[in-house]
Amino acid sequence: MTASIDIDRDLLDPDLRTTYAKQGWIPVRRTDAAVEVATTAPLTPRRRARIEAIVGAPIEERLVEQSAIVAALTDHFRAEYASQAADGLYRLDPVLSARYVLSTSQKVIAIVLGLLVVACAIVWPLITLMSLIGIASVIFLASTLFKFFIALRGSRYDLVAHVRPEEIAALRDDEMPMYTVLVPVFREARIVGRLVENLGRLDYPTDKLEVIILVEEEDAETREAIAVSDPPAHFLVVTVPKGTPQTKPRACNVGLEVARGEFLVIYDAEDAPEPDQLKKTVVAFSRADESVVVMQAALNYFNARENVLTRMFALEYSYWFDYMLTGLDVGDLPIPLGGTSNHFRTSALRELGGWDPYNVTEDADLGIRASALGYRVGVVDSTTMEEATSRLGIFIGQRSRWIKGYMQTALVHARRPFRLIRRIGLRRFASFTLLIAGTPLTFLGVIPFTALTIVSFLIPWASVTPAFPPAILWICLLNFLVGNALMVYLNMMGPYKRGAFWLVGWAILNPVYWLLHSLAAYKALWQLITKPHYWQKTEHGMSHFTVEGVAGPAPAVS
Repeated sequence: MTASIDIDRDLLDPDLRTTYAKQGWIPVRRTDAAVEVATTAPLTPRRRARIEAIVGAPIEERLVEQSAIVAALTDHFRAEYASQAADGLYRLDPVLSARYVLSTSQKVIAIVLGLLVVACAIVWPLITLMSLIGIASVIFLASTLFKFFIALRGSRYDLVAHVRPEEIAALRDDEMPMYTVLVPVFREARIVGRLVENLGRLDYPTDKLEVIILVEEEDAETREAIAVSDPPAHFLVVTVPKGTPQTKPRACNVGLEVARGEFLVIYDAEDAPEPDQLKKTVVAFSRADESVVVMQAALNYFNARENVLTRMFALEYSYWFDYMLTGLDVGDLPIPLGGTSNHFRTSALRELGGWDPYNVTEDADLGIRASALGYRVGVVDSTTMEEATSRLGIFIGQRSRWIKGYMQTALVHARRPFRLIRRIGLRRFASFTLLIAGTPLTFLGVIPFTALTIVSFLIPWASVTPAFPPAILWICLLNFLVGNALMVYLNMMGPYKRGAFWLVGWAILNPVYWLLHSLAAYKALWQLITKPHYWQKTEHGMSHFTVEGVAGPAPAVS
């Protein structure tokens, strides 16, 4: 248990709270002759002089743990941390925040377009219906073709930053940079023991590593479970002050404020990264240009064989991480980040304003904002094992959040499209549109096009023709069938780089998998209207598989 520090609040400067945490010291109390300072390491003469200049008096040092300093900071500056975590980006640039779903101009445009469609439907009902189906068909095929050609291009390259064992062995502990691991958790008491075990395997000097577990203020159960698991001394449990929105990115923003690392990585509660992942990333960053501010590790699933749903999950991620990310990188196109195993240069992350707490796919949004500033994403040859969602209801909820976040990101960056085009160029803007806006639009079209396909084969053409001219029907059906065929092909490609050939045949079920995404897309659209910032939590620890690939009894669900 970390000892608490009694502090004279009058000595604290709220504007220096990040400095206190990053440098590992904090003024405690004033004596007749000096200011007592709690510090995590003995002060060198140079460091002592710098601190004395800040506090304006001679200092006396007292050694404490970093966790004690962070606990004191988050206690005394609860309101400041809550405010910055929720609205820091909004204050920095309101246009880039998803705090409001639609800007005033977007609301006006939406109302005008809605009225125009209604008016056209009243005057020319058949033409309007055919036009809407035709537009949806073109969007569906364009977005699918974009993903197909980008993935095909990516299949010809291997841009992963490969790190040789001898390069890792050559690293000296005393020369390693400070590394921060952020792990936001909420109601994860079931798996925190596994979390501590997985992250405890990281091969990195512990005096240069801090693992910050971010726990919501009211989540006493998870906090108690962490204490029972007896984490190592370099694990810090940081309480996220109450506030809204209660989202993962808001918690991460609190972690960013107290982080000391030159580099910073995000892991989810169920993640099991390869032990040498941090060292590989340090080597990869040392080789990369300064414009590369993020290294993305690949994701894979330890329970891919559990059921059909987890197999489809594994297929999807194989093609995304092995082909799509490479294709986007080759084309110098914006890359939406994954929600975990993103390794950042911490200074660049702070420059970007951290994460948008109002965006429920804060990772994708951050990738677009980084691209707008000319930053790039690299890929490191390390894998983090995760738990694929194995239950249908949980899957629909998770995907609805991801799709809603893509909708939010598209709307946010469409507020000033010409500014974005000036920053990233027309080609990259088109890529952003087809991927970020096109993905939810594609999923919204799956159910209607599936219904249209079934109807066209079941109902005689003579009864369909008066309402839908054959040419329009055939074009729409062709687009839908070609789009599905392309995605089946891409998913069949996915397992080859990973050698998981047993997955290839399951790709034929991708049209059914997309129907589930379509259901999630309509749920996402409804939530975007009714509760845009609601974070649909994904339950972890539901699988009876383990990271070692062992299947045991199914977990109890409370």
